[in-house]
Amino acid sequence: MLRPTLLFLMHRSPGHGYDLIEQLKDFGVVDIDPSLVYRALRDMETEGLITSNWEDEETQGPPRRMYRLTALGNSILQEYLEELKNTRSRIDELIRAYENHMEKGSGDFHE
Repeated sequence: MLRPTLLFLMHRSPGHGYDLIEQLKDFGVVDIDPSLVYRALRDMETEGLITSNWEDEETQGPPRRMYRLTALGNSILQEYLEELKNTRSRIDELIRAYENHMEKGSGDFHE
């Protein structure tokens, strides 16, 4: 879930690594080692899904990299979302089947 979530965050708005890590929390990705996020960002940049550049603005503290989604990254994000929708559909089917099974009184466990 890390890669599609990062791509989505950059789809909404370009961001710095630290900002992206903070925004991941909104999607349940908490207590993640920042090195994993930066590795994913580097890999996605190598694959052409995102670009980055050093911030040109005068800021306090060290310069920071700004990450942006590319057209290819947007296409891959759409593919991830279709895959997630399909997965959600299969999960919903399993839950419905289980609930129907339980409603029919077949809830006894059989070894």
